[in-house]
Order: sequence, then C-alpha cells, then structure tokens
Amino acid sequence: MKTSVQLKKPYGKAAFSRVRHARYLGWENAFDVEFEDGLCFLEPHATIRKANKIAAKATPVSVEVDDDLGSHFKVTYDNGQIAEVSWAFIRELPPKQ
Repeated sequence: MKTSVQLKKPYGKAAFSRVRHARYLGWENAFDVEFEDGLCFLEPHATIRKANKIAAKATPVSVEVDDDLGSHFKVTYDNGQIAEVSWAFIRELPPKQ
C-alpha cells in the first residue's frame, strides 16, 4: 500500500526532534531510529556506511544515542571505525545536485 504523505522533509525544512532510541536490526540490515515526537524511520545500513566511509566488511558492535543533546547517534564497528549519524540525516531528504 502506498501513502501520499511523505514523512521525510526536503533538506533544511525538517523540524528538530530529539533522537529517543536507535538500534541495529541485523535481519533487516538497517537501523531503527525513533524520535521523541513518535516518528520512526528504518534507515538502510548501506546508506550510513557509505556516508561515513565505513569498510564493507565492518560489523556494528554498539549503537549509542547522545543523551545530552539527542541530536545524533554513534555506531561503533568491530574494526574500530565510528559512524556519527545526525538527526537531519535520518529525517531529511538529501539535497538535489
């Protein structure tokens, strides 16, 4: 079923909402991100890996949400690499080139 409501906003148009919860779902190979306003997104791991230049064989070990600001979450990989993912990366559409 398709919906006519687009949840992601154009770049620079989304309203800030703190990241409440983030977790890696291995069976989906994606991150489940929940915001304080109740909105949830399932962001593909490949997108986050590409944006942060993470090695293809790296496996997520831990996911931590910034408790002070709630503006991002951090993914630590088994090879020592770290990806920081902003709330805007999840909630906004990328700019058109």
